[in-house]
Amino acid sequence: MKVYLNGRFVERSKAVLSVFDHGLLYGDGVFEGIRSYDGRIFKLAEHISRLYESAHTIMLKIPMSRAELADTVKQTVRTNKLRDAYIRLVVTRGEGDLGLDPRKCARPSVFVIADRIELYPKQLYAEGLTLVTVATQRNVPEALNPQIKSLNYLNNILAKLEAINAGFDEAILLSASGYVTEATGENLFIVRDRQLLTPPPYIGVLRGITRATVMGLAARQRLTVREELLTRHDLYNAEECFLTGTAAEIVPVVKIDGREIGAGKPGPVTKRLQQAFHRLTKTEGIRY
Repeated sequence: MKVYLNGRFVERSKAVLSVFDHGLLYGDGVFEGIRSYDGRIFKLAEHISRLYESAHTIMLKIPMSRAELADTVKQTVRTNKLRDAYIRLVVTRGEGDLGLDPRKCARPSVFVIADRIELYPKQLYAEGLTLVTVATQRNVPEALNPQIKSLNYLNNILAKLEAINAGFDEAILLSASGYVTEATGENLFIVRDRQLLTPPPYIGVLRGITRATVMGLAARQRLTVREELLTRHDLYNAEECFLTGTAAEIVPVVKIDGREIGAGKPGPVTKRLQQAFHRLTKTEGIRY
């Protein structure tokens, strides 16, 4: 495997950053996870745009234009001869000193990794996940806005550890007010009365690119799509539930906190959306 790192491609074993890089020391940086399907990079422009928005908010100047960065992503996948890939695009604050001051970091670091990923075993896409709500709360937007895809994922990791230790596939984080936000790396949807419901971003939810794609697909299937505050009661009594994300795609949920969701198996709406999403990935995307 070859990794793009600050202007050149290097072998994985030589893709190294300074231990003084503030991305490592403080999680000071931003990233995107991107997918390619059969030689097409899916939603590349949307991912690049979101990366620049995240960087702008934390006052991190990416040392490449959007076009240059998009070309670099394409070149990374080509270099590794991958047609179906998971791409990780990362910009760190760069090398500085042991203090927090970002002004001490002379130049950001940019790297791109293209590899394969299987977030969940294929069996779970057919049978569904079991989830648990955890004690770890979602960061409030006033502390760390969820629209910033930063390198600091400790909030998510702590929740994931709770799910793992309890023997569940994934965790659901609640807001400080007890509302459902999202899973550790995926957005959450429920189906109820021909409606597709998902928590609103303002309570601590990332505006996921797969999330937006699924909302569009659902509208084409004549489902009413709404952002709505949800409680655990709403989840337990949903007809269907599923998670969405770039790495996860669309994965059904069949049990939450010991309660079966709907019929206790992936439902018809979830299956139709999975099929529609897979069809879309075969025709939409930037060829490389």
